[in-house]
Amino acid sequence: MDHQFIIVISLSLFTIMPHQSLIDSIEKVLTLTADEKVLLKGSFQTATAKKKDILLKEAEITKYSYFVEDGLLRMYATDNNGFDHNIQFAMNGWWMSDMLSLLNQTPASFNIEAIEDSRLLTISQPAKETLLQSIPGLNIYFRKLSENALAAYQQRFAINLSLPAQERYGKFCERYPMLIQRLPQKHIASYIGVTPEFLSKMLNRPFNQK
Repeated sequence: MDHQFIIVISLSLFTIMPHQSLIDSIEKVLTLTADEKVLLKGSFQTATAKKKDILLKEAEITKYSYFVEDGLLRMYATDNNGFDHNIQFAMNGWWMSDMLSLLNQTPASFNIEAIEDSRLLTISQPAKETLLQSIPGLNIYFRKLSENALAAYQQRFAINLSLPAQERYGKFCERYPMLIQRLPQKHIASYIGVTPEFLSKMLNRPFNQK
């Protein structure tokens, strides 16, 4: 088969199934009817971001929640000395937003940046509220997202308080093995609370050396 024909087929499949990863994510929790899928697709806008594009800047008002169809985002805060502190990552099938800013329409505390070229679905809070009224079952889906996010935050907080850097890195690898090869080392270092130089030296030590 001609390679150009294969490419055309692949692109055609994507154009008719642009929201499929979102639907798959939701249907892990509830089954959507055909009409609900149409309504869902109409509530989201498609967007793309190039590597290093800034989707949200600190002090801006957050307008959207982002669902990552393909790519990788990070949420981070910058301290008074200009150092970035990574708060969260979002890869394929994950969500990201500054929720406090989005819900209260107050200035954002964080920045959101694309680490890779990314394909996104976006929804505003008013559109989301309308969607929840139309598809009440989605309240369960978003509640589970919130519960999982809170549990992950509590676990990370406990790990950062109680474990040394090498064990924090180990826990990160256990929890997010799919991110290890995709994230620059500096972003992992920021997330676990060490400098890139410290992480590099730590990883270059013999395994049993303390």
